Amino acid sequence: MTGVLAALIAPGFFSSQPVQIAATVGAIVALVAGAVGVFTVLRGQSFAGEALGDIGTTGESGAFLIGVGALWGLAAISVAAAAVMELIGIQRPRGRDLATGIVLGASLGLAALFLYLYNVDQSASGATFTILFGSPFALASSTIPLVIAFAALALTLIAVLFRPLLLCSLSPELAAARGIPVRAIGAAYLLALAVTVALAASTIGTILSTALIVGPAATALRLTRSPGKAVIVAAAIGIGAMWLGILLAYDSYNWPPQQHGWPVSFFVVTLILAGYLLAGLAQFRGRRARARSAAGVASLEHRVG
Repeated sequence: MTGVLAALIAPGFFSSQPVQIAATVGAIVALVAGAVGVFTVLRGQSFAGEALGDIGTTGESGAFLIGVGALWGLAAISVAAAAVMELIGIQRPRGRDLATGIVLGASLGLAALFLYLYNVDQSASGATFTILFGSPFALASSTIPLVIAFAALALTLIAVLFRPLLLCSLSPELAAARGIPVRAIGAAYLLALAVTVALAASTIGTILSTALIVGPAATALRLTRSPGKAVIVAAAIGIGAMWLGILLAYDSYNWPPQQHGWPVSFFVVTLILAGYLLAGLAQFRGRRARARSAAGVASLEHRVG
């Protein structure tokens, strides 16, 4: 077993400080993404999550331009965009998509301007790649307390609002009939989603952040029908994909092209996609097995009859 582990894990992996920071932040972010992602899938707001991730490009590029922490820029623009989307949107899905598209278009125009100004001012920089695809290895240890604070905010919102949020997600009409403030619950969820997108974008980039939120949650909902269990399963899938992605990215330093390494985000989203497809295959086989069982019972009843 030791020989197998030595072949899979490059020397210095566990003692590397960037790896330790990446693994810690990645686990925290995946935990939050699992909780928020289940409701994102149930509410059919994956497009909103994708839009907030793309909008994060504006916040992070602005943060690079003025010289502040990237996570602050991501969080600020994501929360602001979520607020604007809520203010100009309406309750119908078509209205929400329209509001999301308007805010997304405007923010991407600003992102283009900020990146242009930054690249003009800096003769050589990998800022654009970092913004779009992320790099948890580049995170500083000073980022961890801020990540924990944002994660605690999102998880607290989900925990406090779990039951009414679940009802609003599954049946807004029934929730309204029971006196639940559907609009306020939706706004609180959107705040949690905005914070989660900012956290995910800080690890695997703005354009791939939705994969960490939606992918594990969609896989978990294929494996279990209980939203509570789905949150746990989604978090476990996300953490597993993040940690294995970090390991593969670390090992890839010796892959072609050598001494460059492959992006963590590539491995994470690939593993999430593989998990989703495997869960779909398991679900399909389960349905076929149940159908055969039901057909067998029907045939036996027919013979007995």
